[in-house]
Amino acid sequence: MRGFFARANAALGRWMYGRYGADELSKFLTWTSMALLLLSCVRVLWWMYFLALALIIWSTVRTFSRNIPRRQRERAAYLRMTAKPRAAWALQRNKHRDRRTHCYFKCKQCRAVLRVPKHKGTIDVTCPRCHCVTVKKT
Repeated sequence: MRGFFARANAALGRWMYGRYGADELSKFLTWTSMALLLLSCVRVLWWMYFLALALIIWSTVRTFSRNIPRRQRERAAYLRMTAKPRAAWALQRNKHRDRRTHCYFKCKQCRAVLRVPKHKGTIDVTCPRCHCVTVKKT
């Protein structure tokens, strides 16, 4: 049985050679379509079902496509559109992770987020972006 799965995996790898594969946009489209399918089951909305079906088809076409430059442009556009929300989410995750050891605050001039260690008393913090010196109590 183990040999069957090894052969199937090798055959799938040969078939996928030269194809784009799954990326962040494909995964987002797939998860969004699954959520829309669940919502269309709860509330019978025919347009939501067809939208979910279209997203699944688009995700599948992207995954198995051989037009790699076009898929890379689509992915770059998706990453540009979602850059600010992803950065905000990462900042919140880091703040939560470091809540016991570090303080976060914004620079007064350039609004960059700065991280300083807690329990160091009053310290001078120099912003790496604009070199503004701020006195902060940690």
